[in-house]
This record gives sequence, structure tokens and C-alpha cells, in this order.
Amino acid sequence: MMMVNGPFFDATYDEGLKVGYKWYDAEKKPVLFPFGYGLSYTSYAYSGLSVTPGETTAVNFTVKNTGKRAGIETAEVYASLPDAAGEPPNRLVGWTKIELGPGESKQVSVPLNRERLTIFDERNGFVEAGPRSYCDPCGRIERDLPLQQTVTF
Repeated sequence: MMMVNGPFFDATYDEGLKVGYKWYDAEKKPVLFPFGYGLSYTSYAYSGLSVTPGETTAVNFTVKNTGKRAGIETAEVYASLPDAAGEPPNRLVGWTKIELGPGESKQVSVPLNRERLTIFDERNGFVEAGPRSYCDPCGRIERDLPLQQTVTF
């Protein structure tokens, strides 16, 4: 273990929750490679979004390999919390990897625990994010979310 001797200092992070892709979204800035961007030798399509709210919310949809080669897709689920929560526009709350052959489709279910839809308050710890109505967008990359559904708990 390496020990470092020297003056210690406090670092101030004043960006709050706007870190990484969340800052670009909140500021509506264009990006060359959005969060979740990856190269693939095939393409994918998403369809059939349904959300079943509960203690563990189930986000279900279909992913289809629309290309001519086999591939592995990482399907992402985001939550757009109410404006009153003061959160950035989209929060990654779940994902799953799917192996698909050419032309193959699979039904996907991504479970979301309730804590994924809470915010952290310094005084009270994790708390509900105000009005319990959320948009659950799903897709391949954070800037391309073709499936969206608003869910009220």
C-alpha cells in the first residue's frame, strides 16, 4: 500500500447532479457519441413497450435484430423524473444484454426496484421524487429512445 504525505484539501463539486451525459442533456448540448453509444455490425429495432408498476416495476419490450449478422445488444431503460425533483432529464435505471441472430426477436423484461425512482436528500436520505408519475423511455442509446410510456404509481 502506498502512503502519500502532504497537505490535504477539500474539493468542491458544484455541478450537482449534472455529471457526464446528464449535463449535456440538461444543457441541451449536442454530443458526438451519446451515452450508451457502441459500434455494431448489425442494427436493432424496439417495439411493444409495456410497464407494470409495483414494488418492483417490470419494463417489458421486444428487441429485434434487423440486420444480417448476429449481435449482442444492450437495451437501456431510463426514467424521466418529474420536474419538481430537480433531476436531469434522463436517468439510467436499468439495462440488459440480449444476444440475437439475424432477424431474431426477443421479449425482454427489465425489473426496476422502487429505489431507482427516488432522489437523495441530505437531511432525509432517499425520498420519493414528488408526484409519482414517471416516463420510462427505452432504447439503444440515451439520445435515441424510441419507446416511451408515462407511468403513475
